[in-house]
Amino acid sequence: MHHHHHHDHDQRTQNKKGLTIALAITAGIMLLEFFGGLLTNSLALLSDSGHMLSDTASLALSLVAMWFATRPASPSKSYGFYRFEILAALFNGLTLFVIAGFIVWEAVERLMSPPTVAGGSMMMIAAIGLIANLLSAWFLMKKGDVRDNVNLKSAYLHVLGDALGSVGAIVAGALMMAFSWYVADPVISVLVALLILRSAWGVLSQSIHILMEGTPVTIDQAEVKKTLGAIEGVRDVHDLHIWTITSGLDSLSCHLVVEDSRDSQTILQQAIRIIDEQFQIKHTTIQVETSDLQHPETEV
Repeated sequence: MHHHHHHDHDQRTQNKKGLTIALAITAGIMLLEFFGGLLTNSLALLSDSGHMLSDTASLALSLVAMWFATRPASPSKSYGFYRFEILAALFNGLTLFVIAGFIVWEAVERLMSPPTVAGGSMMMIAAIGLIANLLSAWFLMKKGDVRDNVNLKSAYLHVLGDALGSVGAIVAGALMMAFSWYVADPVISVLVALLILRSAWGVLSQSIHILMEGTPVTIDQAEVKKTLGAIEGVRDVHDLHIWTITSGLDSLSCHLVVEDSRDSQTILQQAIRIIDEQFQIKHTTIQVETSDLQHPETEV
């Protein structure tokens, strides 16, 4: 148990480190592009710095959420502030939708009358942005847990969405310089927006599933019920609930009806051990009942 907590703590420290480095890189490039845009009078640079601003904000939000999550539980917040990370992920997912919407809207207007774009300078700026975003993404992947931590995943998707945008800008710039094909800019923008939307949907649905107290996707509730029911002396398993508090922290509660002649504490100990070993759930609340305990029907 202690070892698990230690591992969790290490992972959180790593997540924080990855986020901080990514935030520093993104904020630096944002300022560079903003002032560069003002100096060169380049709209592409200024709009990309706006893009970077949304990224900086989402990375900062994820970092704040992580700091909040480490705050201790209180009598009024008995689970602590872990859920703040999920709320941050939900918010980030929503902003990705808004950004994609803006890109599509702008692209449609540009398709009607494609403006002449300075392909060369656009490619140069996009290349700087791409290197920065790939660096940020690399640090997030190397240091953090972008696969299982919803909060970190949402920040990572923001950075990756920007990297895609930069790749799109480089390709569009090359096409415009080679063939004066100015429609490439909006067309590629729409493709990027669709890719962003696809990722954003994943983060949103995952966050909503957690906030709705959904069973963790990695755990089969029927399997848990069968495993508990197979313990010798257990007659029935009911009121079984499994939910996620935050990424990597699952909870379980249930009632076990045991045979009257059995030692309920032995069965309880066995059940807790099985849940921990087979399903990696550390936060378990089990109520042991005998045949003469009549529990009222619960709402859920």
